[in-house]
Amino acid sequence: MSNINLRPWREERRKERQQQFIYVILLVVVAASASMFTWQQDVAGDISLQKQRNAFLNQQIVAQDSRIAEITSLQEQRAKLIDRMTVIQRLQGDRPIIVRVFDELVRTLPDGVYYQELTKTNDLILIHGIADKPNSISDLLRNLDQSEWFKDAFLADIKAVKDQGGEVIGNEFNINVKQTSPRAEDEAEGGSQ
Repeated sequence: MSNINLRPWREERRKERQQQFIYVILLVVVAASASMFTWQQDVAGDISLQKQRNAFLNQQIVAQDSRIAEITSLQEQRAKLIDRMTVIQRLQGDRPIIVRVFDELVRTLPDGVYYQELTKTNDLILIHGIADKPNSISDLLRNLDQSEWFKDAFLADIKAVKDQGGEVIGNEFNINVKQTSPRAEDEAEGGSQ
């Protein structure tokens, strides 16, 4: 008898190829899923690492901000202390000057003139007083101008003081004069040479 193959070999071959195709597709899907899972895990690890770095940086920023605030506070305290020291040094240096100014006010005072009130604002001294005659006020102005402790003496106003009978018994005056220091003038002259 002749060899006749009656089996449906083409259909078996087609089924076999389909099964191979399905295995290959399953293998590709499994490989793709595995690589996708690995990639996701790698990205998640990178994100977690970056979050840790960011948290560390934020902690360091907070620590540096507190240090900066502390440094700023210390600088403000230092500036205040320097200001206080400067004021104290200036007051210590100016302490004998007021004594000299009062002494000079007494030395420049001519006979017949009396101070009623002295007011000092910065370097400006306001003198309110009474003189027995106008010439005494002129002498006071001249004496103040000649003093090395005063300059720019200016008579602000003058008015006659009368008794109840209408007779002039004196003159009330206001003088503005600037206080200066002979040391400051010497330094200014020395600096300009």
